[in-house]
Amino acid sequence: MGSPNLPGLEGKVALITGGARGIGACMAKLFCKHGAKVVIADIRDQLGQALVEEIGTEFASYVHCDVSKEKDVENAVNTTISKYKKLDILVNNAVIIDDAKPSIVDNDVADFERNLSVNLTGPFLGTKHAARVMIPAKKGSIIMVGSVASSVGGVATHAYTSSKHGLVGLTKNAAAELGKFGIRVNGLSPYFIANVFAREFFKLDDDGCSSVYSNLEGVALQEEDVAQAALYLASDESKYISGHNLAVDGGFTNINPIFGVFSRL
Repeated sequence: MGSPNLPGLEGKVALITGGARGIGACMAKLFCKHGAKVVIADIRDQLGQALVEEIGTEFASYVHCDVSKEKDVENAVNTTISKYKKLDILVNNAVIIDDAKPSIVDNDVADFERNLSVNLTGPFLGTKHAARVMIPAKKGSIIMVGSVASSVGGVATHAYTSSKHGLVGLTKNAAAELGKFGIRVNGLSPYFIANVFAREFFKLDDDGCSSVYSNLEGVALQEEDVAQAALYLASDESKYISGHNLAVDGGFTNINPIFGVFSRL
C-alpha cells in the first residue's frame, strides 16, 4: 500500500493508542497506506474492530487497551510482538479532557488525577513497554500526541494543560535516555480541530470555528494534517530528529493575539 516519493513505512509495525477514532484513526489509515502494519489500541472495541475491517485485516488489527492500566499497555505491546514479531513505532495518542469549571477552586482532585492517568501516565507506560522491545532492536520511533496546551496556558482546563505540559517533559527525558539505543522520541502538538466532538464540547458554531483559525487565514486544521505530521516523525525522513515538540498550530503558540491590532494599522 506504500506510495512512491512520499515518506514510507514499508515493513514497519506501529502501535497507536486511542486509535479507534479521530486523529488516531486517521493515523492508522495513513500509516497503512504508506506500508505499515498497524495495531489499534483503544477502549472503544466496536469502533476499533470496525476500523480494522475498513482498513483490511491484512494491514491492521485491534487490541483492547485502557492506557491508565499497566497490564493493558503491556498486553498491547506483547500482542503486537506476538503478531508481527517487532514494534517500530509507538504513537501515544489516547486522551481525555475534563469539563471546564469556572475556577480552580471548583475543580475536583479526582478529575485532575483521572486526566493525568490517561494523558500522562498512559504515555509513560506506553513508552516504558515500547522501550522494552525497542532497546534490543536498537531502533524505534515514539510519538507523544500533545496539544497547544503543551506550550501555553489559558486554552484548556487545569488538568488537561498540566498533563500536556508534563508530556513535553516526558518526551525530552525519554529522548535523552533512549537516544543511545537508536530510539527517537518526539512530541506532536496540534491546534484545535473543529470536529463534531470539539464543536459540542466548546459549544462552537461555524462563526466560532472561523474565529479560532484567525491566526492563519484561509486554512483550517484537519485531522489528516496531524496524521501527516505523525507520518513524518514515524518515518526515516525524520531520522535525526529527537526530543522535539512539533507544533501543528498555524503559528498560534508563536503569536500573542493582543498584538494583532498592529496588523490593522
